[in-house]
Amino acid sequence: MSRLILLPGWGLGPAALQPLVGALREQGVDAELAGLPAPGAGDPESWLAELDARLPQDVWLGGWSLGGMLATALAARRGARCRGLLTLASNACFVAREDWPQAMTRDTFAAFRDGCAQDAAAILKRFALLCSQGCGEARALSRQLNQGIPAEETAQRLAGLAVLAALDNRAALAAFAGPQLHLLAEADALVPAAAAEPLQALLPRGAVERIAGSGHAFVLERPQALAARLAAFIREADDD
Repeated sequence: MSRLILLPGWGLGPAALQPLVGALREQGVDAELAGLPAPGAGDPESWLAELDARLPQDVWLGGWSLGGMLATALAARRGARCRGLLTLASNACFVAREDWPQAMTRDTFAAFRDGCAQDAAAILKRFALLCSQGCGEARALSRQLNQGIPAEETAQRLAGLAVLAALDNRAALAAFAGPQLHLLAEADALVPAAAAEPLQALLPRGAVERIAGSGHAFVLERPQALAARLAAFIREADDD
């Protein structure tokens, strides 16, 4: 049975991925959740070093949003010591750059970060709404996301945002030679579906697919369908 370690996204905690983990296990994948690094420096290198030391070797890596970006960077870091990579609603760069415009604008991100510093609870409520935008039953989904938010210090949330803004995985995506599948949501309010084509162009092996009729929180909205797709991809890759 293939083993998959999944990392959660920013702010909302691991609860949003629990239904997907359960669905993956039903599909025959030995899936488990791992937490993000504890509070500390808000730089990707320190987070990746901590994850590399803590997470098992020779497994599939994956994650949602920030978790997927960290999994991507770690997969490239490990190379042949990573069986494969699976990401959900993750971009190469979360914040737009001149040569990567298919991302959140710098001004929008800066306003979000400042809001988090001033009133994290209010920002997390808004964030849950943005994650649910584009999904069916968006308000009910938003309430569900809000219920899973863990108690964290504002400093920890801000460190996570700093890592999210700093990560640039274009080289990592191009460097990782193992199998990789990246799923984006067509109506995502945080990670533009328009990133699909430039993401695909970076990959030496693998695929980028768009999920119609859903938003950033498709991990919680459609766990069964996502699990079936991810499990099929893992089986295909392991049979090669």
